[in-house]
Amino acid sequence: MVDRTTPEFRSYLDLYEHASLLELGRLADAVRWKLHPENVVTYIIDRNINYTNVCVADCKFCAFYRRPKHAEGYLLSFEEIGRKIDELKAIGGVQILMQGGHNPYIPFEWYLDLLRYIKRHHPIHIHGFSPSEVDFFAGRFGMTIEAVIKELKAAGLDSIPGGGGEILVQSVRDQVARKKAGADRWLEVMEIAHGLGLRTSVTMMYGLGETNADRLEHLFRVREVQRRTRGFTAFICWPLQPENSELAHLPKTDAVTYLKTQAIARIVLEDVPNIQASWVTMGMKVGQVALRFGANDFGSLMMEENVVSAAGTTYRTTLSEMQRLIADAGYTPKKRKQDYTILEDAA
Repeated sequence: MVDRTTPEFRSYLDLYEHASLLELGRLADAVRWKLHPENVVTYIIDRNINYTNVCVADCKFCAFYRRPKHAEGYLLSFEEIGRKIDELKAIGGVQILMQGGHNPYIPFEWYLDLLRYIKRHHPIHIHGFSPSEVDFFAGRFGMTIEAVIKELKAAGLDSIPGGGGEILVQSVRDQVARKKAGADRWLEVMEIAHGLGLRTSVTMMYGLGETNADRLEHLFRVREVQRRTRGFTAFICWPLQPENSELAHLPKTDAVTYLKTQAIARIVLEDVPNIQASWVTMGMKVGQVALRFGANDFGSLMMEENVVSAAGTTYRTTLSEMQRLIADAGYTPKKRKQDYTILEDAA
């Protein structure tokens, strides 16, 4: 548990709530340059592959999922996934982000066979299966978290995305995602994955009705794990996109809140090496500004994205446009891999 009465917590909370936007930006930018002294902003070319939209988690903020037996529910075939990977490779893609709903009809062997199929026929880095999915697999198939991750890794999983993090405060999760992995469990999955040699990203989706202190507790909990494992490669935050979901009545947060939230994350999470700007939800211009508020990475070209799009957010870009946006913000664009290794053969 995070003690919210400590001087450190109260100091950071005061900074988040009362410092000016430009002051927070200045402090976050200083951390960014300390960690990344090169005038470079990285990006990756990947594709989101949502292998199924059938889900029993019933998260109130999700507009993408369909309940079992719904007419619009789907499960992609191995061949369909293979075609998507080939299309990605044709434009220089280096990774797939593969996630799906908590589908009770899929046997565990299907996931293992899928990973083996991809590695055999369409080899590429597989950044897949969020902690929430891993927890679902463990419960559904009567396995430990460690056993699930070991099997997935042996079949070809390369790293784990930070999906399902939302706000890592249980009282908040109980209100919006009661059936999904709790805060402790989500972090446990990540820590076990790190111990088994898998690197992961970590996320925060805010605007769920939580307090500023809840957001800060989320960051403190991430920092606790990172100081033990050093397994998180990057942090990404974005606001709830409430349209078409059960939380459509909640107001959307603004760009100032986003920039301040990313900035305080960069300040608190000095142990997490990279911060991604979230232009997918915030738009290109705010994404550029975010590069002065702690971000050193412009995220993914994202050939395909379904979950955020289902809520009505549809920002898109091209490779040349992404490179131009980074250059216009004053940086040299560099293509990277999932582990943030620069690919020298590309801008």
